[in-house]
Amino acid sequence: MHAPPKSAAILPADALEALHAAIGQVNALVLGKPREVRLAFTALLAGGHLLVEDLPGLGKTTLARALAATLGLEFQRMQFTADLLPSDILGVSVYDQGERGFRFHPGPVFTQLLLADEINRAPPRTQSALLEAMAEHQVSVDGVSHRLPAPFFVIATQNPVDLSGTFPLPDSQLDRFLLRLSMGYPDAAAERAMLAGRDRRLMINETLPRLGAEDVLALQKAVDGVHASEALLDYVQALLAESRRHPGVRVGLSPRAGLALLRGARAHALLLGRAHVLPEDVQALFVPVAAHRLVADAEGIGRDALAAAILGAVKVD
Repeated sequence: MHAPPKSAAILPADALEALHAAIGQVNALVLGKPREVRLAFTALLAGGHLLVEDLPGLGKTTLARALAATLGLEFQRMQFTADLLPSDILGVSVYDQGERGFRFHPGPVFTQLLLADEINRAPPRTQSALLEAMAEHQVSVDGVSHRLPAPFFVIATQNPVDLSGTFPLPDSQLDRFLLRLSMGYPDAAAERAMLAGRDRRLMINETLPRLGAEDVLALQKAVDGVHASEALLDYVQALLAESRRHPGVRVGLSPRAGLALLRGARAHALLLGRAHVLPEDVQALFVPVAAHRLVADAEGIGRDALAAAILGAVKVD
């Protein structure tokens, strides 16, 4: 049985207020997408990375820029293309005649929030270089390891419709992303507010940080102290087991997927001001965490629908 959460793991009132103010500010910039904004914060606080699959023009870049501006994080955007090399992302060692040796010139991955736009347009070797950096939080060039800044958060995007000239991420690479989501079209009220309002880019440029990098690191550490009961762990295990025997599933969820689900649920609970995880936290995250990790028996079976069916098949005791 887990020990009860220590008081140090519970956010002070002012820290929780600042976190909610940050979420509110991002919602004011990314209109009509409170669920997607909450999931993005969840992925960040859980120490994971986010994959956004959607059509162009639906707010993926706005979400990334709004997060970076609100949280005071260094931001880099990279457009992935078919001719992109690993060194274009990671950096390169260049010979310095004055020092008579090689000097490392860091690439754009050395930032705190990286937007990897259309990641599936880069060749597999380049995708792999980024995904290894995401997993290890460091890069190795010419046998020398270089630590990435902290926090380090990647938002990768891909267009699910225009697949010509793309290199689909293999399932083993998709597993590196804690959550996958789609922005979707805005509702009528949010779309009208965008049409009648100011340019989002100008608003983001004028945005003042609500939190800083140290605050984000403290929040990520606080996630570790959020309590998950034995009954909650039983529920997570039951979902994993169901995914491996559910009709239509060829490859179910791994133990790593279970750890990702639990970590995300802890972060989700913290966002809501709780020091313990409820089944509702797991349910809110199951489809975004599980769908891209499932492999269906046949083409044409939607992964989201499959994940939702698995969630519905497991009852909470």
